[in-house]
Amino acid sequence: MAPEASDAAIDADTVRRPLAEDEHKPINWFDEVRGLFLLLLAVLAFHSLVAKPFYIPTMSMMPNLLVGDRLVVSKYPYGWSWVSVSFHLLPPMKGRIMGSTPEYGDIVIATPPGGNADYIKRVIGRPGDTIEVRSGRVILNGEEVVRAVQPNMLLPVDLNSPCNASDFPMLKMRGADGRYYCELPIIRETLPNGVSYNTIDLGPDYPLDNYGPYKVPAGHVFLMGDNRDRSADSRASLEELGLGGAVPLENIGGRAEIVTFSLDGSTNWNPMSWWQSLRGERAGNSLRAGKD
Repeated sequence: MAPEASDAAIDADTVRRPLAEDEHKPINWFDEVRGLFLLLLAVLAFHSLVAKPFYIPTMSMMPNLLVGDRLVVSKYPYGWSWVSVSFHLLPPMKGRIMGSTPEYGDIVIATPPGGNADYIKRVIGRPGDTIEVRSGRVILNGEEVVRAVQPNMLLPVDLNSPCNASDFPMLKMRGADGRYYCELPIIRETLPNGVSYNTIDLGPDYPLDNYGPYKVPAGHVFLMGDNRDRSADSRASLEELGLGGAVPLENIGGRAEIVTFSLDGSTNWNPMSWWQSLRGERAGNSLRAGKD
């Protein structure tokens, strides 16, 4: 038997009334703000304790890292300290939690004493080592680091790697394909633990080609850029925007792991340019130096 019209009307009103009340329910701004705060806190905790993205702004780690590279930096390999917290929210302080010492050849993020900038460099000396540089050749504990001349690297010129004459004099050339390249002189170094990596050596007479001898203090590491004649690192003073010698271990904020993607500098507001500016061959490159 069909329901009467009055019964149907009552049932419809009963269904619609809660919906209408929900539509006019006031927003609980406290809950909204709390949810946003907890989300931001979770992101900050992940960036500070586990991993964070990192952008390469300078040429100091060429040829292995280029301006425009985006990396993943792990925060836990050497323990946690005041520099682990993203955005340098904590003041400088001594000590680390679950600390360990970086290995030869690791690429690390370092903060210079008294500063709050993030540098990215390679570990060349560990606590107790004696470092010396003569005519661009690294001498570690009295033994010259093994060097092997490699074929010149042809790096494509783009907006992020322009191969300016002031930085790479007389190294810009036109290839057979009509493109411009930077013809970089490559020296492959091998550290005592067998880790090998390429460096750029423009010649033996640049300002930082002679340094030391210098003994790395306990609880410190000595860092250098792979682009040896274009890197303000442990060889350069703080006044020269370098690291001012070896860096305290509590100022090491993490280890570079992998290139996620890289941009050539041609990106603009047009979304189509974002894809076109990708250096596709660099995505996925591991930054953990191998052993020859």
